[in-house]
Amino acid sequence: MDEQTRWIRLDGAVNVRDLGGLAAADGLTTRFGRVLRSDNLQDLTATDVRRLVGDLNLRHVVDLRSDPEVRLEGRGPLTREPAVSIHHLSLFAEGGVFTDVAADSIDADKVLPWQSRQDSGPESERSVGHYLGYLQDRPDSIVAALRVIGRSDGATLLHCAAGKDRTGVVCALALETVGVSREAIVADYAQTGERIERLLVRLRASPTYAADLDSRPADSHMPHAYIMEKFLSTVDERFGGVPDWLALHGWTGTDTGALRARLLS
Repeated sequence: MDEQTRWIRLDGAVNVRDLGGLAAADGLTTRFGRVLRSDNLQDLTATDVRRLVGDLNLRHVVDLRSDPEVRLEGRGPLTREPAVSIHHLSLFAEGGVFTDVAADSIDADKVLPWQSRQDSGPESERSVGHYLGYLQDRPDSIVAALRVIGRSDGATLLHCAAGKDRTGVVCALALETVGVSREAIVADYAQTGERIERLLVRLRASPTYAADLDSRPADSHMPHAYIMEKFLSTVDERFGGVPDWLALHGWTGTDTGALRARLLS
């Protein structure tokens, strides 16, 4: 791992990095080796698994994909590692018309639940709408994911398909909760843009994602900083901030203390 960029090199994933080294309040920084974020993991090689489990002490994986994505794409080799616990915490309302599909049926409108949301308006508004939808549809999954991080006995890796939107939102909420600067949170979100071309090549190789990716303008896939800025400012305006939103859904001061203890030094 390059601690200047935080990127982690793996053969079977391209958007993998550590959330360490980010500036927080009171002169603190986030610790390396506590939270990793990634694109999907089903193509990890044996060498990748040894690196993650052995060298990086990976003990928990938070899989934010929908049930159909997991069935169609697979859960990946880390499910066979006894040292690693898998937490499947979809950010979509499962079991509805847009997610309840058979494992052997590829229907883009159903496999990709985000396609059911409103696509009118500028890209920033559409993306923010998707992100707010995660908060509306699955606050339980978000709270559970943050608790996994706070209670982990090793490194926790969060991922979805691209490691950009769903993963980006949960990581941003975790960082905001422990007092990481808004500037650092936004910069981390936008950093996926450095790998976007390789990431899109990887996702287009899967029939689950290819049609959706090709149906939208190239720029719509970029994690622009203004998208995360608008999302977090909207949470501020509507809920009083991330801590207040979490409190509405059962998050406690003890949870915040545990998360801060795990992430900050």
